[in-house]
Amino acid sequence: MADDLHTRYMAAARIWHKHTSACGSCTKHEGPQCSAGARLYESFARLQDAYLGRQRRAR
Repeated sequence: MADDLHTRYMAAARIWHKHTSACGSCTKHEGPQCSAGARLYESFARLQDAYLGRQRRAR
């Protein structure tokens, strides 16, 4: 399960970064500025929180 979570987290990160490169409004530093970007960033952030939380609990 942890590997699946890491895989989904990394995929969400790639999709978010790809979106920021293509979108004229969203940036990596200022965050989402469009509805699609907001949805992608929210998914990335939730998966990142879950993954990092699991890492902390495992220590």
